[in-house]
Amino acid sequence: MDGVSICVENYAYWLQKKVGGVYVITPNVPGTDYSKLEYKVLDYFSIPVPQRPPYVTGIAEIDPVFMAKVLKTSYKIVHCHSPFTAGRAGVRASKLLGVPMVATFHSKFRDDFSSVLPGIAVDVVIKLIIDFFNQADMVWVPQASVTDVIRDYGFKGHVEVMDNGSDLVADYSDEFFADARRSLGIGKDEFVMLFVGQHIWQKNPKLVIESLALMKEMPFRMFFIGTGYAAEDMKKLVKENGLDDKVTFVGTITDRQKMTTYYAASDLFLFPSLYDNAPLVVREAAALHTPAVMAKGATASTILVDGENGFLTENDPQAMSTLLRGLMADREKVRRVGLQASRTIVRSWEDCVDEVIVRYNDLLKSRGLPLIDRDPME
Repeated sequence: MDGVSICVENYAYWLQKKVGGVYVITPNVPGTDYSKLEYKVLDYFSIPVPQRPPYVTGIAEIDPVFMAKVLKTSYKIVHCHSPFTAGRAGVRASKLLGVPMVATFHSKFRDDFSSVLPGIAVDVVIKLIIDFFNQADMVWVPQASVTDVIRDYGFKGHVEVMDNGSDLVADYSDEFFADARRSLGIGKDEFVMLFVGQHIWQKNPKLVIESLALMKEMPFRMFFIGTGYAAEDMKKLVKENGLDDKVTFVGTITDRQKMTTYYAASDLFLFPSLYDNAPLVVREAAALHTPAVMAKGATASTILVDGENGFLTENDPQAMSTLLRGLMADREKVRRVGLQASRTIVRSWEDCVDEVIVRYNDLLKSRGLPLIDRDPME
């Protein structure tokens, strides 16, 4: 359910469908069977990332057999979605094979490392990350506001915006939404709110819980979906605030149909993260007509116009609870804004990948290299 993983998965799926010849290079996730995928996965030995379950990492380049396997294929283009071990393997493949490399800047890496490393060490890591992006032929960000983040990190090169998509784009009937609520045992008058993502403090779940604690008398239900280092402390905070009967921790959901049910059953998607750049979950919720509540001034919130296709709140429990109370009393407004969100911030992954192929070919053409054909490559 990680956003970058979903992005890579959809790139691979639609590129394989449209042009073929797709390989995904990634650390191995123990217990995962890649054999039934339509595209090929080359995975290397991994170890858990300290303090960040369920993430894994590894070093592809220290395995000469693995790198030889990677380099025996004649790629036309390399696209890196991580500046770390897989990305470094991508740089090496790009240089040795003489093909262009695209790199997407997805995350606020400084925030990730600041929680586990001293300031000087964080500066060193950020410099290494920017050195990686300096080696790319083209650098993409998933929405315009993320340009400010990569500039703040010290990147001075050209940056292009390439939207992320959603795999939940479809037309849904009123009965579909009613069935979703029934399947989760949600009462007719209950107002349902949802959070999906890593359970880490950087995503601001404390604001959500403290806001709900100020409106315990209201008829609502809240679902938290995901996992992370803060999960147990979040549960303790819920218990301390007497919210056990209203808040449910669902855990990780990887079944997309089941995930769709939760989005469809919810009235609001609460995501006041100050950490995320361009969270896919906000667009996924919008695809199911569920508008988001996001923090004013957050990088991620720039896709919303307050009261039109989403709602913005101050980073304050009292302000957020006041907003939520007002929205619970005006369900028609919530419904109207949810519909507008589905029309304005949702784009299918297929449509995105069509644009990706055009951009790949523009880059290849500028280098005088063979273009990617619409017929599957050998």
